Amino acid sequence: MKVVIDLIEDIREAIGNAEDYVLTAGLLKEDTNDPAKLLYAGEAKLTSFQLDETKRVLVFSIENSKDEITVGEIIPPLLIADMDVMMYEVRVNVNAQYSDMEVVGFGKNDEERRYVFFIKI
Repeated sequence: MKVVIDLIEDIREAIGNAEDYVLTAGLLKEDTNDPAKLLYAGEAKLTSFQLDETKRVLVFSIENSKDEITVGEIIPPLLIADMDVMMYEVRVNVNAQYSDMEVVGFGKNDEERRYVFFIKI
């Protein structure tokens, strides 16, 4: 489980808060031969995000849209958020079948200027 403070710290350490990096979800699936291994199954751009104070989560979504979220759009509002927001869980809604997915890790692609949220499906 990743929380908002993990996200903020990783973005700072991994890409130095580079504002132009586009946020994406990296999909991981269990290897049928070895359930302990995860296989990369593709990537999709995150198109929206919402802070849900009732559920105490920061939810990113993949919608059928050409929109994309950059690091520059999410970091400033998170840095000025209340301290309790720092412990909100980070989740991703892929589609109706895979909604409210737990983020298991973060990564980056410097060549394509992408910051990746890894989720296991």
